Amino acid sequence: MNASTITVAQSNAFVATFELSPTGSGLLDGLCFAVKDLIDVAGWKTGCGNPSWRDSHPPAVANAVCVEQLLQAGARCVGKTVSDELAFSLLGQNHFYGTPLNPQAPDRVPGGSSSGSASAVACGLVDFALGTDTGGSMRVPASNCGIWGMRPSHGFISVAGVNPLAPTFDTVGILTQSVEVLTRVMTVLLACAPASAQEPSAIYLIPEAFALADAEVRQALTKSVQRLRDCFGERVRESSLRDLAGDETGASFSTWRDTFCAIQWAEIRSCLGAWIADAKPAFGSAIAANFELTNQLDCRRIAETTERREQYYRCLHSFLGPHDVLCMPTTPALAPHKGAAPPRTAGGSGYYPRALGLTSVAGIGRLPQVSLPVACAAGAPVGLSLLARSGQDTFLLDVARRLA
Repeated sequence: MNASTITVAQSNAFVATFELSPTGSGLLDGLCFAVKDLIDVAGWKTGCGNPSWRDSHPPAVANAVCVEQLLQAGARCVGKTVSDELAFSLLGQNHFYGTPLNPQAPDRVPGGSSSGSASAVACGLVDFALGTDTGGSMRVPASNCGIWGMRPSHGFISVAGVNPLAPTFDTVGILTQSVEVLTRVMTVLLACAPASAQEPSAIYLIPEAFALADAEVRQALTKSVQRLRDCFGERVRESSLRDLAGDETGASFSTWRDTFCAIQWAEIRSCLGAWIADAKPAFGSAIAANFELTNQLDCRRIAETTERREQYYRCLHSFLGPHDVLCMPTTPALAPHKGAAPPRTAGGSGYYPRALGLTSVAGIGRLPQVSLPVACAAGAPVGLSLLARSGQDTFLLDVARRLA
């Protein structure tokens, strides 16, 4: 579809539109943005994609810190965007608000949970959009909609005024049409100067990540991987998943995924369980099934999986030098078709387990990750991801900009 002709109503990306003028002037002068409805905007309810949540909470009394940063840097806010319910999905199909448009593949889901933010950007309705990423909620929609998306290093951008899901994984991220705008916005949110040009020391292709992806995804990414080799020569090399984890326990993405999910589910239950038990909210069937998974978690696993996560984090931090990069597919498959989205409980070869396997690396390692819109297959976008050491966000952006 031609993004230049898509209206707000056709996009189904917004839960509310309004004009919030800049409070200052700076790097973002002249740009407009939208905010995922998980993030506070003063005077507006933060609905978190669920009417029961919206109706049981008062309007925000202050902007989230990240929103305030953007307004002070000269950007204008034009509305709040649809989120999957309480941000607990990677699909982008909201039972109550519908499915925001994926203009690059209208018969497919946009991806979640930052579905409306991705749609608003892909439809050309805003210059950039704020979203959140716990287990892939920026990276998956970016890949599905053929746009740029970044999850920053955990803890480097304030989450004050952002409804929590799983706090040790929650991040605020950005979706844009261009790496130039992405860099400007991230510079503001990270409160730092842009990185000076720095050659990557090594770019590690993770063969298990490519093997996890469908053949059409691997084929679509062939030219982009070759471009990496053309740009950086022998510095592009392969490194196994085991090398990142430091031992055999981490040789399979299933272990990374299970480690991530056990901790995420425990934190979700701690953050949202009391409200769910008290409010007894209405959920769409898919989201209700997701929350039921948190109730089935054996809490005796928490100590073991937390210890494993910290082991993997330390190994990743040791393995990656300050100017090293990891490379893998953003998602293992094309965006699912609308109405035929796979269930969360599918087996290990299903869409969800494989997607969470790929996205868990950044979550466990607190790593920054950028999804680049590099290819298409069967008429649907395919993203390639670059990851760097925790705290090396501006360096990662510089590498991504050189490849754009």
